[in-house]
Amino acid sequence: MVKVSIIGSTGIIGKNVAFTLAREDTVDEIVMFSRPKSVDKAKGETYDMYDALAARDIDCRLTPSCDFNDLTGSHIILIAAGIHREKGMKRLDLAIPNAEIVANYSQKIAEYAPDSIILVATNPVDVMTTVALKASGFKKSKVIGVGNHLDSLRLKNYFSRQIDINSSEVHTRVIGEHGDHMVPLLSSTTIGGIPLKYFVEYVDLDIRALVEQLKNAGNTIISKKGATEYGPAFAISNLMSTIITDSHKVLTVSSYLDGEIERVEDVSLGVPAVISKKGVAMIVPIHMNDIEKREFYAAANTISDVTDEVLTHLDL
Repeated sequence: MVKVSIIGSTGIIGKNVAFTLAREDTVDEIVMFSRPKSVDKAKGETYDMYDALAARDIDCRLTPSCDFNDLTGSHIILIAAGIHREKGMKRLDLAIPNAEIVANYSQKIAEYAPDSIILVATNPVDVMTTVALKASGFKKSKVIGVGNHLDSLRLKNYFSRQIDINSSEVHTRVIGEHGDHMVPLLSSTTIGGIPLKYFVEYVDLDIRALVEQLKNAGNTIISKKGATEYGPAFAISNLMSTIITDSHKVLTVSSYLDGEIERVEDVSLGVPAVISKKGVAMIVPIHMNDIEKREFYAAANTISDVTDEVLTHLDL
């Protein structure tokens, strides 16, 4: 039986992940974990979801709970709890308050579900990935931040729409920070198997504007509708399904580095990784040009400084 738990299940991301994952029909039970005062809301969400799932003949058990014992036996536990960004806020503005929340839940996960894989969606996700790792004491392969998987999907979508080509023909990736210091790997991007640097000679494509659109994507959505929901939910459920089905796909996730990429270590950043039922099976070596390397180092330095401050605050 495949069991997944979502901490922060009544929030915008949590409930959307639960419904998206349930619709994929790869999970037997989803624990909708919340604070005691939000359990009734979690119950209401499950009733609503059951009605929708009935139309698809999907039989996934949805368990609203505030009891940590219900986390036991979970294959994957998503931490989506925390303070969310408002218009104009940077993800790093949330570091200290969200770190306290993530550390507490990570310690509980280690106690009640020591064999699980922790997925971190709480922002700033790269910093929170290290917090979850240190607080839980898990192996680094079992603590994964959603990170640049969403950014990579967004970039793929932008290329597809701008040049009117099927998204399956676009192969691109974003690494580094899930934030201002994200690094689009344009040097290794291909469209229809053709390297981007050759493809742009034949189409009207403003790469600089596209990258700026990518970096501002979250704030653009938040300024217009208050929060991001569908994109993160599908990215997270896609990552979960990759783990559950042991697909060994290469996805860009936030992972704690020990020198695997450009000798960067002691920091969690978005990097391409082979994802399996064991978590991160392998961090994939990548080639970067000089500009991309400089941007990757800048991301590492920024996240490392904030992470050190947060870990000192938490005494981890």
